[in-house]
Amino acid sequence: MAKKKNATKRILIFVGILIILAVVLGVVVNATGLVGSKKKATKIEFGDVEVRTITQMVTASGNIQPEIEVKISPDVSGEIVELPIVEGDNVKRGQLLARIKPDFYQAQVDQSEASVLQSKANEAQRRADLMNAELELNRQKSLYESGAISESAYQTASTRFETMKASYEASQYSVKIAEARLKEMKENLAKTIIYAPMDGTISILAVELGERVVGTSQMTGTEMMRVAKLNQMELEVDVNENDVVNVALGDTAAVEVDAYPNRMFKGIVTEIANSARVQGQGTQNQITNFPVKIRILDPHNIIFDESGADDVFDNAELPVASADMPNFRPGMSGTVDVFTHTIPDATTVPIQAVTVRDFAQYDVDEEGNVTEKDKRSTDSGSAEEEDLRRIVFLIDGDRTRVVEVETGIADDSHIVILSGVSVNDQVVLGPYRAVSRTLKPDVLVEEQESRRANTEQE
Repeated sequence: MAKKKNATKRILIFVGILIILAVVLGVVVNATGLVGSKKKATKIEFGDVEVRTITQMVTASGNIQPEIEVKISPDVSGEIVELPIVEGDNVKRGQLLARIKPDFYQAQVDQSEASVLQSKANEAQRRADLMNAELELNRQKSLYESGAISESAYQTASTRFETMKASYEASQYSVKIAEARLKEMKENLAKTIIYAPMDGTISILAVELGERVVGTSQMTGTEMMRVAKLNQMELEVDVNENDVVNVALGDTAAVEVDAYPNRMFKGIVTEIANSARVQGQGTQNQITNFPVKIRILDPHNIIFDESGADDVFDNAELPVASADMPNFRPGMSGTVDVFTHTIPDATTVPIQAVTVRDFAQYDVDEEGNVTEKDKRSTDSGSAEEEDLRRIVFLIDGDRTRVVEVETGIADDSHIVILSGVSVNDQVVLGPYRAVSRTLKPDVLVEEQESRRANTEQE
């Protein structure tokens, strides 16, 4: 009976040991993946390295304004007594725009004319006095030479002659001063009438009939109106300091005006400012922009008279007006894409394929293969400086391979690769978190189902 109990006990112990060994063995096999398991692949999106034309663009927003616009302020002050134009009128060079009350300036002209006459009369009197003094001097000279008078009497006559001569010359200068004053008063009187300095359109009219205006001869002066050539419009935009270095005079552009959606107009860069416009200066939100002007090349704002001829603008080759011709107005908002650089037949990848990695964490062999450093060596070693480089992840079979690349210009979707990849290579595009942070070299990958379905449909 005792032997039977001992045998049963040994059997139970043996079975327990077998169970423990089975559990340990299962844990080891499962951890090492030796049996019945396959390492899970990272799901990614991929794209191809392609040859395409890349055009670098600088995009900015601004407002439409006339390329030529003249501000008109009066040279003299006074009340507006005639204003035959309204805002929006088309005018020709030399056309009457406004008249300022001339009474005060006419009175000054009359007064100056009287001063001229008075000065001339005084000049005539001084000339007569000079002639008498000359005759008296000659008579006294003869008497002195004959010994009939003393030398002092002769000197008195000579002094009187010199005095009359100086007085006559002074009267001549007085006439010139009076005539100059008269000329100035006549010019002021003429300035009470304001004429159009060029052909164009009254884009702004800031005064009313009967209003008093201040002339520029006294201070800044009142801006009465503006005359603009509305068939020569431009878009002025603010370009960031980081982008303006890529913009050059003569660069072509595509202009989109908010008032004309889904229409693009041709443009060309005509002016790049040297002085910046700074917003939020001295703060963390400081922005430095440079004004850039883009001339709109498409025909616009052409005005014709009843005969069909251009009624305002001097243009030898005017286009035929149509309902589709845009009518731009000063102040309209618009956006421009300036084409700064174009490279045909460039090797490109989608922008999202290019990322940055710290090569201080990688080993690169003689063939350029990039592998991750041993974690123990990086942990035990001293901290290394970052060595950030631009890379893409290539798909080599079903695994990733890190390749350092040199990049060039980019458009809104693709970037030029100058070295590191070849046409028809496949690069990892996403997910974004994987490309930008978590994805490593020599990782097992597979294409996402949604991506594959989209690719097959295309």
